[in-house]
Amino acid sequence: MDRVVGTWLGHDITIGILLIPVFSGLIGWVTNWVAVKMMFLPVTWWGIRLPFKLGVGRYKIPLLGWQGVIPSKAAKMGSIAVDTGLAKLGTITEFYRELGPDVLAAHITESARDDLHDLVTAVIAERHPELWATAPGPVRRLIHRRIDAELPGLMTRVMDEIGGNIEQLVDLKLMVIRHLEADPRLLNQIFLDVGRKEFRIITDSGLWLGMLLGVVPMLVWVVYPAWWTVPVGAALVGYLTNWLALKLIFEPLEPVTIGPLRLHGLFLRRQHEVADAYATIIAYRIITLSNVAHQMLHGPDGDRTRRLIADIVSPAVDEAVGLARPLLQVATAGRFGELRDTVGLEAVTPTVSTLTDERFSKERAAGLQLLLAERMRGLSFPDFAGMPRSAFVQDEWLLILVGALLGFAAGVVQLVSTL
Repeated sequence: MDRVVGTWLGHDITIGILLIPVFSGLIGWVTNWVAVKMMFLPVTWWGIRLPFKLGVGRYKIPLLGWQGVIPSKAAKMGSIAVDTGLAKLGTITEFYRELGPDVLAAHITESARDDLHDLVTAVIAERHPELWATAPGPVRRLIHRRIDAELPGLMTRVMDEIGGNIEQLVDLKLMVIRHLEADPRLLNQIFLDVGRKEFRIITDSGLWLGMLLGVVPMLVWVVYPAWWTVPVGAALVGYLTNWLALKLIFEPLEPVTIGPLRLHGLFLRRQHEVADAYATIIAYRIITLSNVAHQMLHGPDGDRTRRLIADIVSPAVDEAVGLARPLLQVATAGRFGELRDTVGLEAVTPTVSTLTDERFSKERAAGLQLLLAERMRGLSFPDFAGMPRSAFVQDEWLLILVGALLGFAAGVVQLVSTL
């Protein structure tokens, strides 16, 4: 590699010196590739977890292990995703409205009819077996017919009441955080699907940016061939290629025209395309009818949801057994109201559980997807760029630092092998 092929400013130019930009290009490509991978992998912690990290303030790194930047901060990124993203696209009330309360009511009416029949029968039979055993068949059928007649209006009232209280019944941020914490791969999928082209650009740009930047350490080596110039130059190449790639993705925020050139962040140019990808994941994987129903029943305000539905169902039960009420009051020693409320509370499970059906949930996601995509396409460029970048902007320094460290190591290898 020390074969002289020419001179410059009185200094010999060897093949090894000419290879410096080539190595710089490879360094840029590898460091950017590694930086992108470190954002997502591994999904779970790999290595030995120590009770401390090296660094000061927020500039800390683990010593004996690693977890992808994005999955390691699922809760934080879920919170940021709601505050900087979903909060700009709509409220849980609007999202619920797009799921179609009328359609939900019709679905529950059809799906829960038999369950409610069985529930009324089971509760009365369990608490008052003699009463139900001696009740004439026509009375039982009449009660069931009353339930059939009341159910459509009843479920419409339930869905309307839920819609009017959805902000209190469903904590959107908590729902998103818990869902992403339970499945960090989904968080990775959001970033990969939305920014797949940009991540490819980050990697590929490392090659040509590295070659371009590598000209500087090549010229420095020619006039000042100290051992440290190539490793330091390679470290700068690794640092700058990562830094420049991130700048190209998100800046400038607003289009800037310079002569025939139109400069604009690469990610921002794809706003309409990205909006569709982002809205699809949110509507079909996160703010799904199934997840909303689960949050209503099992979230912090699950008891409130049950009571709200029971307060609507209980009077309907009262009406449904209206003809048998005198008989029931005698048999229950005046505790018919207690029995009615019990039926109302127990009716909550078959009423809401029908909304967790995955097939039906996906069918209802289409309207929400269209709403989210339309509103995301209408965001200003700064708001649009802030949705993905705000989630990992505080850790960009780490990815850039990794590029510099890998570049330095590669520079040492180049120094030993070619110069």
